[in-house]
Amino acid sequence: MLTLPTADAGLKSYRLSGTPLIPRAPKVPLTRTAFAAAHVVSDPLRERNPWDSRPAVDWDTTLAFRQQLWDQGLHLAEAMDTAQRGMGVNWPTALELIQRTMRAAKAHPLRPRVACGAGTDHKPAPDLATLDAILAAYTDQAQAIEAAGGQLILMVSRAFIAIDATPDTYHTVYRCLIDQAREPVILHWLGDMFDPALTGYWGTTDVAQATDFVLNLIAENPAKVDGIKISLLDQAHEEQFRARLPAGVRLYTGDDFNYAPLIEGDGNRHSHALLGIFAAIAPAAAQALDALAQGDSATYHRLLAPTVPLSREIFRAPTRFYKAGIAFLSWLNGHQTHFIMPAGFQSSRDITHYAQVFRLADQAGLLSRPDLAEARMTTLLSLHGIDQS
Repeated sequence: MLTLPTADAGLKSYRLSGTPLIPRAPKVPLTRTAFAAAHVVSDPLRERNPWDSRPAVDWDTTLAFRQQLWDQGLHLAEAMDTAQRGMGVNWPTALELIQRTMRAAKAHPLRPRVACGAGTDHKPAPDLATLDAILAAYTDQAQAIEAAGGQLILMVSRAFIAIDATPDTYHTVYRCLIDQAREPVILHWLGDMFDPALTGYWGTTDVAQATDFVLNLIAENPAKVDGIKISLLDQAHEEQFRARLPAGVRLYTGDDFNYAPLIEGDGNRHSHALLGIFAAIAPAAAQALDALAQGDSATYHRLLAPTVPLSREIFRAPTRFYKAGIAFLSWLNGHQTHFIMPAGFQSSRDITHYAQVFRLADQAGLLSRPDLAEARMTTLLSLHGIDQS
């Protein structure tokens, strides 16, 4: 029994009641491609000046977290927003992460796919003032990722917004990046709820105009586009968008609120997944996809339904702070020994939020070691002055 804070600044007793899901490999080949975007585990004993310097990474623990995702049949989206790109993790760290991850993935018996984020974050804003400079920066990272053996995710870049780029600028840069890639790429459309600095991406604040632009871009060379990840938290828009995609081009949902119906689909079309929340709910996600592949829609929804309130809490506004909830659950479940994040990012959420994540994870069967989770939650509560005696 724990005493947890409530949204009205009160305290209320809570007893763990969930039945933990046991992680396992899928029983059949999955019918949906599912990338989990994973976080980076800090090494707090080596961390120095966490706001100003390159983060110290616990590489063994970081890679072990990825191994357990692969063991459950999930693929990996590496060095993305969930890994705190541009929010504590810089490009040199991201590149080392990609290289280490690719070596581990190639040795894994399930041969998981790994798609890696290419952006422009290794260059300071003043050095990204032209179309050519943005293209060159993307190309630097894309070549490094391909050299490591990773598939490209062309991440959004704040540099376009900083120079007030027109649709023609976006078109020139993306056309070149898509056409020069060795393998089909995954495009990336991240809404401003994840990063306010991305308002007006694709050269317009009109979502319909942006949609037409991206679909036309894909249609020019669909053979070089594996798919597009859309994170706008708008189910209707995603369903309309995927209906207009060329044959063979996937829609990877990034909608951490509405993933269950989007992945199941409408009988004609469905979304695949590239989701940060899948790293936090891996046993439920993997087993739900396994059930869906066996035609068991009831089990699919039974497993995913209780994860939706959890995901909505982790991704609540300000949405960009969701990474803290992912790392928090990793700590509660024993995947890491501490709750310290690059740049001290764990401070981006309050204790009331963490208490609600704890409750909802329990109710979804996602506290795999309840005794450990309760002990660690007790420690965190005591640090916030909430004594359990």
